[in-house]
Amino acid sequence: MNRLTSALAALSPDRLCAMHRGVEKESLRVDADGRLALTPHPAALGSPLKHPNITTDFSESQPELVTGVHDSVEACETELTQIHQAVYHALGDEMLWVASMPCGLPTDENIPVARFGTSNVGRAKSVYRMGLAVRYGRRMQTISGIHYNWSMPGLGEDDYFALIRNFRRHSFVLLTLFGASPAVCQSFVEDRKHELQRLSEYTLYLPHATSLRMSRLGYQSDAQAALAVSYNSLGDYAGSLFGALTRPFPPYERVGIRGPGGEYLQLTTSLLQIENESYGTIRPKRVIRPGERPLHALRERGVEYVEVRLIDLDPFKPLGIDSDTMRVIDLFLLHCLLSESPPDSNEEIARMYRNQHLSAARGREPGLRLERRDGEIALFDWALEIIDDCKPIAAAVDVAQGGTAYAQSLAVARETLIAPQRLPSARVLETMARDFDQSYTAFVRAQSLGTREALLRLPYGDDLALRFQAFADESLRAQRCVEESDSVPFETYRQQYLAPERLKL
Repeated sequence: MNRLTSALAALSPDRLCAMHRGVEKESLRVDADGRLALTPHPAALGSPLKHPNITTDFSESQPELVTGVHDSVEACETELTQIHQAVYHALGDEMLWVASMPCGLPTDENIPVARFGTSNVGRAKSVYRMGLAVRYGRRMQTISGIHYNWSMPGLGEDDYFALIRNFRRHSFVLLTLFGASPAVCQSFVEDRKHELQRLSEYTLYLPHATSLRMSRLGYQSDAQAALAVSYNSLGDYAGSLFGALTRPFPPYERVGIRGPGGEYLQLTTSLLQIENESYGTIRPKRVIRPGERPLHALRERGVEYVEVRLIDLDPFKPLGIDSDTMRVIDLFLLHCLLSESPPDSNEEIARMYRNQHLSAARGREPGLRLERRDGEIALFDWALEIIDDCKPIAAAVDVAQGGTAYAQSLAVARETLIAPQRLPSARVLETMARDFDQSYTAFVRAQSLGTREALLRLPYGDDLALRFQAFADESLRAQRCVEESDSVPFETYRQQYLAPERLKL
């Protein structure tokens, strides 16, 4: 038996039934005309600092919806639906932009940075975002996506890092299957160099792109390009990040921590302000304690789950994701876990970045070839190999859980690869051409309006409304408690939190 077959045979049905997942979904709030909403985070949604399900990402205009941890995709989808309902019932005439690449944007300085109150931890969150704005520009931070958090009992940190290495090698499969951002409003690239082609007066695109969000145009950093993070072990991973978190980076040193008026411009002058600034398609994660650094938590207590970060919002799905997509991601992660996963190297890390950018910018290009250890291979041939390898995994999960849902979701994914015109990125371009005169913003605005109407039509009983009202009220009380309990000035808090010793055991 090969490695995958023998590893799958060793997995008990109980463990296959105990996979856990949760979703974090970012979106932009927009007005009825599809322009970025410049209003504050809705008061009815409580405190983004302390609400268990509804926070904000970079911008005050960018809600982030967070589910709990679920042992079934159906339960995860149900909770995500309920959180969306609570948000839409609080938005009034506004709605959520249902695509990853942003709506028409105002000038950079008029994109509002998220606010989290007057506590030290709340101020630190806002200053971190100011640092992102200074370093990368506010427009880039308005890109939205879905993070998929996944774990399975019985895995150690070596298992998770083996999974991560294979995920990075094969992430082109998910980019191809679920990339849904081949076009963008020209306001996103105002005053930026780019290689996009003009599709219509205000729309730019790449004809075979799957995910401009994950391309060099999207959520990327030239400054971080030289940061070759190794995932061979927790020690290697921590070592890769430690210097970037603690050593001053000359361009950011020149910016300084404070502006001429004393306002904070960034948390620190290192290449990474905090661990979350390290961009990547997947991260090892652990739930942290109040005030704890994520890297310290990993070093002390190990990896608890992985965070998949490359899933685009699908504008054709009301939640941006659905249970079929979740099942395919589950199977893909199991494939990454169970397959042989040799150590990575600087050479391979560079190859993986090249494959990612090719897949994101040209993934549907006929005959496109990617690099792997044994030479080049056509992207779709390689993707079908991996999908076919997932068939026995799907069968095993279906036996363990009952039914045929995983096999059916995988079959749909395979059929879509065989007919690339059915991929979300192709459907976006086809729908824009057929119904919206090649206008990206007109297409997404129409999808956003339809999604708003569909979610508002769903039953929203008093019990659900009261539950979210209680969450909102409690989050505001919790924020006040945090603000009242601060005992040191913000500058002292900032220096203590960022001290290199806080990253170590």
